[in-house]
Amino acid sequence: MQNHDATRRRLLRGVATAGLTLGAVGTTSARSTVTYVVVGGSSGGLERGGFSVERELAGGSVRVVSGPADAEGDLAAVDGIAGVTRDFEVELADPVRESSHTGAAASDLQWDKEVTNAFEAHDVTTGSGTRIAIVDTGVDDTHPDLGNVDTGSSRSFIDGEVGPHVGDAGQHGTHVAGIAAATGEAGVTGIAPDAELVSLRVFGAEGSATFADVLAAADYAAEIGADAANMSIGTEPIPPQANADGTRVAVQRVMQSVARRGTVTTVSAGNSETDMQRGGLFTLPTSVEGVMAVSATGPNDELAFYSNYGTGEITVGAPGGGYETLEKTIDPGADVERPYPTNLVYSTIPGESYAWFAGTSMAAPQVAGLVGLVRDLDPDLNANRVESAIARGAEGTDGRGDPELGAGRIDALDTVS
Repeated sequence: MQNHDATRRRLLRGVATAGLTLGAVGTTSARSTVTYVVVGGSSGGLERGGFSVERELAGGSVRVVSGPADAEGDLAAVDGIAGVTRDFEVELADPVRESSHTGAAASDLQWDKEVTNAFEAHDVTTGSGTRIAIVDTGVDDTHPDLGNVDTGSSRSFIDGEVGPHVGDAGQHGTHVAGIAAATGEAGVTGIAPDAELVSLRVFGAEGSATFADVLAAADYAAEIGADAANMSIGTEPIPPQANADGTRVAVQRVMQSVARRGTVTTVSAGNSETDMQRGGLFTLPTSVEGVMAVSATGPNDELAFYSNYGTGEITVGAPGGGYETLEKTIDPGADVERPYPTNLVYSTIPGESYAWFAGTSMAAPQVAGLVGLVRDLDPDLNANRVESAIARGAEGTDGRGDPELGAGRIDALDTVS
């Protein structure tokens, strides 16, 4: 395992930014009526306080409400309210893309499936009968390797409105979907190629989403009985002072409710190359109970240079692309088995094409696909037991407390065997 010094290395602009980053907490567009996410209370009490309840999540323990700007104090005064946060925007960082292809078979480029023994695991199970939700920019269901998208169950959650399936706003969601469950019909094969995909688009055409919409999509994934919900979405590291508002509590309430209903939520650890145990930092939704937090590894099974880490923060590691240093990742003359860009993760993008991306966003859907394989073998396993099975099947660490890889880098064959 690599040694992390106190001085953080700066990331090359663009490399390893395939994740999603959060805008400043509390930022909303200028308007007289704004959206809040509140924990606790009752719909009646909120309405009597002058607020409109737009949506109930986690069995009613979390609500999305609208009301006047700067009304946090009034909301907090409503009987039973345990937390209040003003809705904020989530921004999509540009992912790495080096090259694209059309139609050519590309299984030999899928080192991520090779190191996790995914192809061998397909002799045991392919995820048939399972459902994987992709909470992201949307999924291009016209891609020849993504004919398993259930467009009827797919939804968009944009600006507080729930709409039908509308495709991918960019490329990120389609790439993530292919990692988890591409069918292999034309070019690449996902971890669970016979699983059903559901696209839950939370990003609009302008490339931003809201905190409330992300939580609503996660709640919907549990409502439709998804076996896994992948959220390659996250914040930059947040200082502990931010625990004073209701943001973390709201996320945890929703994620725990989703897990109780049987859906395993896989989330990206983040691309800030940060030790999350220093100074009480946290990220959302990674740092709450009820999710599987996934760090990123390269072809050599070392932690990728951009990946967040931290004791108690990471559940497992999975291939996300790149090596343990930036120089090794991009230097074609380095003594590595996979030169740039083939050390990144190869998957589907819109337009019947393929591309290499890198980031913890690419690591999380590897685990979402593995959830599909486990549930194919035992549909009745609850979320905790699915997580335990994946942790037991992981390799490269002793126990589950490794700060870089948690229980280890996933191994699909060991898990299903």
